[in-house]
Amino acid sequence: MTLLSITYGIFLLSILGIYWTREERSLRLGILLAASLVFYSSLQIYYVPLLVAIALITYYMGLAIGAPAPLDWQISDAEWQFAQQDWNRRRWKLLWTGIVLNIAVLLLFKYVPFLLTTTDELFRVPQAQTGADWFSQYLIAPLGLSYFVFECMAYLIDVYRGEPASSNLLAFTTYKLFFPKLLSGPITRFHFLENQLKELRSPRLDLVIEGLWLIACGAVKKLLIADHLATYVNLSFASIERAGSGDLWLATFAYGLQLYFDFSGYVDVARGSATLLGFELPQNFDFPYMTTSIADFWRRWHMSLGSWLRNYLYFPLGGSRKALARTCLNLLIVMIIAGIWHNPGWGFVIWGAIHGLALAGHRLADTIGKRSPFWKPFWASIPGTLLAWVITHLTVFFSWIFFRLPSPQDFGLVMQRLFGQSADVQFAQRIYVETLQLSRGQLTFILCSLVGAMAGLYWIRRGAKLQLNWPIKSFLIPVLLYLAWLLAPSESLPYIYFDF
Repeated sequence: MTLLSITYGIFLLSILGIYWTREERSLRLGILLAASLVFYSSLQIYYVPLLVAIALITYYMGLAIGAPAPLDWQISDAEWQFAQQDWNRRRWKLLWTGIVLNIAVLLLFKYVPFLLTTTDELFRVPQAQTGADWFSQYLIAPLGLSYFVFECMAYLIDVYRGEPASSNLLAFTTYKLFFPKLLSGPITRFHFLENQLKELRSPRLDLVIEGLWLIACGAVKKLLIADHLATYVNLSFASIERAGSGDLWLATFAYGLQLYFDFSGYVDVARGSATLLGFELPQNFDFPYMTTSIADFWRRWHMSLGSWLRNYLYFPLGGSRKALARTCLNLLIVMIIAGIWHNPGWGFVIWGAIHGLALAGHRLADTIGKRSPFWKPFWASIPGTLLAWVITHLTVFFSWIFFRLPSPQDFGLVMQRLFGQSADVQFAQRIYVETLQLSRGQLTFILCSLVGAMAGLYWIRRGAKLQLNWPIKSFLIPVLLYLAWLLAPSESLPYIYFDF
């Protein structure tokens, strides 16, 4: 069962019917928890015990970290201070035990084959490659594990920093396994949902319409746009040797759009499903391709991941509180870790490094620009804004090559063919004529039109500050769902971020 399938639609309607006919809070939480277990079991039932175990360990470790220090009013101030320091050391050890356990699970399922393969490549240890092959064959990573682990670590750190630990096991496990966000986020902190889990209010009519609107928009993004783009992207990158330079640049452009519509479409469906159940999940995308700096891009692309990286990596490393060189180093470290978080592979490391260097370069340019009488007004002008947009998204889309093709053999071949290469005649015939029935120029126009449509929507939202009201949305919802169903490819593809 995946989001936007007929099975999921029946499942969601069934849960809504059962959930909103019950009044007791504990019973509603129990229904949500049972629904989440059923949802995950339909995909990977054998990993349900693992996720439940991680959730339980995190819950009880949170209680231990958040417990107040035992007080004895008969001891002296010096003894009390010593006892407090000892208690803080214990909390610190518990925190790191929880973090290490979560990272160990992530390493075991996602990174051991990559580490063993790298060991063999660097030190010529055949046994390491044998072990990597065994892990790859017999140990499949649980769906959503990266998101699940990041939420667990965030919860433990928040409790250590002073947020109250959850005292309700049912509420906590319901939060951890909440099915709309379970597979691909958005990464949601417990204390963001805590009050919502306590109140469980029925959504108003306008919120019901908003939830359905989000699901309809997600269906259009995924089925109508992303899956059709995937046809061209997959065929092009499967025939790199035959593709010309123009084809590879166009496929990279298409992949960047596919990735956005695929992932933001998933998040729309997840947020819409949560809204129908009375919950608000955090926004994850805010017109990222309309940004004019790499820093702003990361404030508006995969926003829940960006927030996690800032709060739990960048700030603890020192953030921008130290010297400029240290700030740039922190940005590079954080983004390389972000690349590795997505998946093991040298392409993801390079992708993260590109973004880290771009963020560091932006920080340097920003520092220099503030001291220059020329650059500050230039970047605020129309030519400066257009140049900034071009530089930002040339960087972003170029980095998608390594994200889409993490194998050195694949991205190395693309790098060799990015300039001055002509396409094989059979490539153009097979892809443009037989499969797409479009010329390369027509496809380029369609992709540019998509960007133009996003720019138009961005201006309507931000410039004109116009929003559709709920009666208009209620009219458009069945139209969008019907179009998505009618014009979707014959076989829907899995969400890209399910791999991460």
